[in-house]
Amino acid sequence: MAKHRKSGRHLSRDANERRALFRAQVTDFLRLGKVVTTEPKAKELRSIAEKMITLGKAGDLHRRRQALAFIYDESVVQTLFTDIAPKYKERNGGYTRIVKLGPRKGDNAQMVQIELV
Repeated sequence: MAKHRKSGRHLSRDANERRALFRAQVTDFLRLGKVVTTEPKAKELRSIAEKMITLGKAGDLHRRRQALAFIYDESVVQTLFTDIAPKYKERNGGYTRIVKLGPRKGDNAQMVQIELV
């Protein structure tokens, strides 16, 4: 099976498991403003989270329903549309920052903190 024209990391999970992982991570990330995770997960999380913030910037009902279809918690969507997205109204992307924290003790995986700018 060729890797050509395929995007995204598999993270040793099937598609359903990956989707559930990122739904949970995006929900927690938008609730808390920052999350500590491994570098590959953070890099995938960044693109999804930035798309959610872009939906929040538009602010109409259709975009809110699209966000609700992905984010688990309705109160997080409310916060996204009322508090988080308006802060980035003048900014064209780049809403997140990834800071390297060093290797994890157990398996030496590169740990990072992803946070809102």
